[in-house]
Amino acid sequence: MKQNLFLSLLASLGAFLLFFSGIIKNAADPFEFYSESLSGSSVNIAMTPIHGGQFMMGSPENEPGRKPDEGPQHSVTIDDFWMSTLEITWEQYELFLYRETDRIIAAKKGNVQLDIDAVSGATMPYVNFNRPGHPVVDITQYAASTFCEWLTAKTGHYYRLPTEAEWEYACRAGSTSAYSFVPNEDLTEYAWFDENSNGSFRKGGLKEPNKWGLYDMHGNVAEWVLDSYDPQYYTRALQKGQHIPYLGTELYPRVVRGGSWKDGANELRSASRGHSVKEWKRRDPQFPKSLWWHTDATHVGFRVVRPKKEPSPDEMKKYWVTPIEEY
Repeated sequence: MKQNLFLSLLASLGAFLLFFSGIIKNAADPFEFYSESLSGSSVNIAMTPIHGGQFMMGSPENEPGRKPDEGPQHSVTIDDFWMSTLEITWEQYELFLYRETDRIIAAKKGNVQLDIDAVSGATMPYVNFNRPGHPVVDITQYAASTFCEWLTAKTGHYYRLPTEAEWEYACRAGSTSAYSFVPNEDLTEYAWFDENSNGSFRKGGLKEPNKWGLYDMHGNVAEWVLDSYDPQYYTRALQKGQHIPYLGTELYPRVVRGGSWKDGANELRSASRGHSVKEWKRRDPQFPKSLWWHTDATHVGFRVVRPKKEPSPDEMKKYWVTPIEEY
């Protein structure tokens, strides 16, 4: 009898400790909005939680402005992740560019341990568009990805570019229409594009956010994602029964999403797919051409994501872009 009572109390204690440890774990790593502070500066990156789910990627055949590379629509499942609330700004990127605060060590906030000195350093820009609160532009996909690697080393949290599927899922914010908002709303309330931008990108966050709290997913600057561009990739994904990031080996073309200040309304749709072209470096005076900067892509920037489930070290490296020299 006493033995049974002891075992019962032991089981109850075990259940309590398991429950309590779950509370501690959830309190230590809640899935909610946070601001990533960058040590040695007053700069922060606001991060919005995006709860995963299933959605139909691409656009229906009857959507106005639709292009063939947006179909066929196919079901994609997305895991939880955080996404930067705004496009990465010049003042955030310049901390990586100049790296003056890298040696200032802050209290460890994450589990990823990287040697920050081992992360490649970017060259100086051809033209400095440094305006407070404005998105960084003219950068290559490699530069955007290396910023993510540096940010990982700096903070101990794993950051990368979004996959094309993650980007569209976050942009839609549950919407199945052409844009993230209901069809009868005005695009000018949400986006800077050719009708209202006056020929330039603008400070982030001046327009309305989508339903999940992300600003400038439509317009302002187009955004790098991880994927290489293939106009037939959705057909192949449907045939395979799964959509995985397309990590091609060629430098061109790579996908950008969201449209920009110089694009028409159709290019700002949630399903619209843009891509890089060699002409973005046509005035680059270097030989070989810069790994870091475009000379003619003032409409292209990026934002970052952090998966809720931390990947293995090999997976981390897989989703950081490798450099390809261009002559």
